[in-house]
Amino acid sequence: MSPGKLAVIFGLGVAAGFIIQSGDPLDSWYPVWRETGLLARAVVCLIAGASLFTLGWLHGFLFGPLELLRGPDDVGYIVENGRSKAQAANEVRRRRRTGDLPPVYPNGWYRVLDSHTLRRGEVRSVTVLGEQVAVFRGQDGEAYVVDAYCPHLGANLAVGGQVMGNCIECPFHGWQFRGTDGKCVKIPYAEKVPDFAKVRIWPSCELNGQVLVWFHCDGEDPQWLVPEQQEITTGEWVYRGRTEHFINAHIQEIPENAADIAHLGHLHTPAIVSGVDLRYTNSKTWEFLRHDWKVQWEPEAEPNKHCSQMLVKHALTVFGSTWHLLDVRVLARQVGPGLVFLLIEHSFLGRGVILQCVTPVEPLLQFVTHTIFYQSNIPPLVPKFILKAESIQFERDVMIWNNKKYISKPLLVKEDSAIQKHRRWFSQFYSENSPQLQHQLNTLDF
Repeated sequence: MSPGKLAVIFGLGVAAGFIIQSGDPLDSWYPVWRETGLLARAVVCLIAGASLFTLGWLHGFLFGPLELLRGPDDVGYIVENGRSKAQAANEVRRRRRTGDLPPVYPNGWYRVLDSHTLRRGEVRSVTVLGEQVAVFRGQDGEAYVVDAYCPHLGANLAVGGQVMGNCIECPFHGWQFRGTDGKCVKIPYAEKVPDFAKVRIWPSCELNGQVLVWFHCDGEDPQWLVPEQQEITTGEWVYRGRTEHFINAHIQEIPENAADIAHLGHLHTPAIVSGVDLRYTNSKTWEFLRHDWKVQWEPEAEPNKHCSQMLVKHALTVFGSTWHLLDVRVLARQVGPGLVFLLIEHSFLGRGVILQCVTPVEPLLQFVTHTIFYQSNIPPLVPKFILKAESIQFERDVMIWNNKKYISKPLLVKEDSAIQKHRRWFSQFYSENSPQLQHQLNTLDF
């Protein structure tokens, strides 16, 4: 418990004691208070407040969702010599070599936010693919995504803009733009709205509890649809939490892990209790606990060539013996460059899905979320444990990604053949005009 919360509880206790001391209806109901001193009353109120706080925390721990939100500098860097996390991260970013990178923004669908964070009539500012967008929910309940900057004089529609019906109103001069097509429908001080007055809209969809946008470097319409997870739509699977991480790497390096089978046996075999700092994960203390992985990755055929599948079978060994309680089967289906459906199945702990979404913020900054939906009849602690375990394993990868260099022509052995196969599969999301990273005078442009 933080000192601030303790101070609040203590303050409430003292205040209640003063109120009671001054004479209130409790005196007539509980005569014992008349015989009790101020300090004792304050202590009783303090204990009652602390008990209520503890009960609230316990309820959240047992039944509330797990929300682990990491900042850009929180994970993946070694902090030493008295430096702060931000200083350590900035030093790594300055000195790291990027390598010969593929295009920075593949064509595909990307998550911009979770549906429950956008209420009717609300607008949010989001950075995606190097662009500022305004995401708002109209009075019809639909979510719309438009360029954030008003074409009139450049005001940010998402900063002070208001939702008017199914339009967003500019906070600078009151111009209103329709969410469906971006057309300006009202200029308060003008007799006529020019036909060419409009803001660019982003093709978007909303399903599986998320708002997503389509990006194509040539402006082409969506070439495939995001699959709907029926159990989420029907409410059979419910929200049990999410994690957020920022990755300083090229987007392709994150899904490529699915085909890098060898890294599982080295990086992810140590037990999750040994933590995420790679300097200590092979601690002798926990070597009696080991994760065992059996993995297979394959691309899908037409008409789903934009999809691939990784089949994972996980087992936990204790002193060399398999503990079947944590045998888990996961089917990880990747849809395009930025979406992965991790379908979880356990013999008696039920079924669910973790939606892994990778969204480029900038060319070498990825925003990664893991959102878990699980059977509503399974105790919330089960999916929360699964999500926490996934987060620990993922943060080990983050420490690699944040410090590595991309190698376009890696030195591979025959056992690494799936990596090259994955790169050929992933290349379909690049076009001739896909934006490249350019280095100019210590700045990044593309």
